[in-house]
Amino acid sequence: MKNYVQPGNTITLTAPYAVASGDGLLVGSIFGIAAVAAALGDPVEVALTGVFDITKIGSQAWTAGARIYWDDTNKRTTNVATSNTLIGVAIEAVAGGAGDTVGRVRLNGAF
Repeated sequence: MKNYVQPGNTITLTAPYAVASGDGLLVGSIFGIAAVAAALGDPVEVALTGVFDITKIGSQAWTAGARIYWDDTNKRTTNVATSNTLIGVAIEAVAGGAGDTVGRVRLNGAF
């Protein structure tokens, strides 16, 4: 195929804000996980698919299979759809205590 570019599991984007390796980032409708640290405006390789442990709102309990959204204002995941971007599903339950700030998410890679 003359028009084939790459598999698409990872792509290079321009960092919309400073990110560390493993941070989530949203560029338009594209959500991914940064493979390396990048400053605002720098190119950064991001994973679009896969399963990742991502920072979540500590006060939320998650169930396996729940839809998970990216809260770009607070740079963390949530199970609240309003004003947030769907990024995938929780693959395991997470308690809702104040210290439960990481959730395991399978990215949908749809956008």
